[in-house]
Amino acid sequence: MEQRSGATTEVLAAARPAGAPEDAGRLPCLVVPRRFQDARGWFSETYNARRLAEQHGIGVAFVQDNQSWSAKRGTIRGLHFQAPPHAQGKLVSAAKGAILDVAVDIRRGSPTFGQYVAAELTADNGRQLWIPAGFAHGFCTLTDDVVVAYKVTDFYAPETEGGIRFDDPTIAVDWPVPAGEACLSDKDTRYPALDGFASPFAYDGAPLRPLAL
Repeated sequence: MEQRSGATTEVLAAARPAGAPEDAGRLPCLVVPRRFQDARGWFSETYNARRLAEQHGIGVAFVQDNQSWSAKRGTIRGLHFQAPPHAQGKLVSAAKGAILDVAVDIRRGSPTFGQYVAAELTADNGRQLWIPAGFAHGFCTLTDDVVVAYKVTDFYAPETEGGIRFDDPTIAVDWPVPAGEACLSDKDTRYPALDGFASPFAYDGAPLRPLAL
């Protein structure tokens, strides 16, 4: 997994250790549910509230499940968020196909403001990315026919929707498709750049750790 800022890339550990600090859930986190496999196939607990809290510090209540379908490889959705009082934390996975999933720190005053983390989520690897409130979210499809599943901590509130340009040069997300070739919605092309963006989120001083998965 990678933590990136501009052109700088640092390869980091793939997951937090068990017994994560209580505030760990306030930063993005890679969750890897265990799979039990035999000749028939496999079984996995894709969501376990106790395990999320104990192993990753994610002690939240999910209130809504969403799915999106993207027909073509190279589709980019994002970078999206919901502002307070309906800010959402998201637990994202690929139910079909594969995506590069991205979380960008947009908390005013954060030492990692404008930095992002990215993880490849596929139906085969079963990995999930936890994206807390205060981070913008986006993804790019790596295959055709992709279904993405989201568990979210607040209900959809269209009046609080917001976003940042997916190709903002100050964030410099290393998307796997050139911007001019990406399949995008008109709405996603009209979001503002990070420079001058009045973020509705503020950094409260904790946790003070590198942005890493």
